[in-house]
Parts: sequence; C-alpha cells; structure tokens
Amino acid sequence: MKYDALGMIETKGLVGAVEAADAMVKAANVYLIGKEYVGGGLVTVMVRGDVGAVKAATDAGAAAAQRVGELVSVHVIPRPHSEVEVILPTSKEVAK
Repeated sequence: MKYDALGMIETKGLVGAVEAADAMVKAANVYLIGKEYVGGGLVTVMVRGDVGAVKAATDAGAAAAQRVGELVSVHVIPRPHSEVEVILPTSKEVAK
C-alpha cells in the first residue's frame, strides 16, 4: 500500500472535483486518500492503487470532471518516492 501509484485530478471548483472522485472510485479498484484546496478555486483529489487501476480511474475521473466543470490537470505517479509520501494525506484523514 505504501508504494501504490498516486493519481491526481485538479479542477476549478468543488463540483468537478466531487464528480471526478466519484467516477474514480466507481471505475477502478482505487481508494480516495484526500483532497486539497489549492487556492483560487482549484481543488485536487487524490487516489491510490495499482498503476493500471489508477490510470483507468484518472481517465474516468477526468472525463467526468470535464462534463460538469473545468478540468485543470490530471497526473499519475506510478511509484512515488518515499520522500513524497510524507506530504501526502492518508485515507484516515479523508474520514475527518
């Protein structure tokens, strides 16, 4: 789990981010680890899972976000370096 792929979708506005998150967890075997309010109305949602699942999830999430809002960026990191792990939220933080 620690070195699962990381998928990120950034949208302008919350509606697109929520739609993307919903589509991602429905489309593939991934789990939502967090969201970040970047500022200026930008919201990033993040998922983890195996590389193929994360890629499929971000593709579905990006399409969903584009339908209802403004998609800004989509990115998948297949195996984030351990130093990157310290700045990422954990799935427990999402439940708060």
